Amino acid sequence: MADTGKIARNLERFAQAVASHDRENPTHTAHGIGLAHFDMERLGFDEGEEVLPGITIHADSGVTGNFRVLCDGEHDEGETEVEEEAVEAVARRSIPTTAPGSSPFPFEQ
Repeated sequence: MADTGKIARNLERFAQAVASHDRENPTHTAHGIGLAHFDMERLGFDEGEEVLPGITIHADSGVTGNFRVLCDGEHDEGETEVEEEAVEAVARRSIPTTAPGSSPFPFEQ
């Protein structure tokens, strides 16, 4: 069993994150917290365990030490993919470059 103080701090962070998510995304409903398997085991949480009213714990492939708020919305729905144009640049003359404090002639001593 994990330290109760550690669990309490995490529950407080979960509640803050869900509140922030709901405030910033009023059309999406949060339903869970995604944790790495290692963090679930370390903190003693079980898959599907309700930790806050309406908020359950779910295992995901996230990075240990981080969690994410799971919701029913797509957060990138308004963004469109921008295709970048690749441009090949060719110089007509070359300009030698040197690092500050070094000689432009590498074999000069």
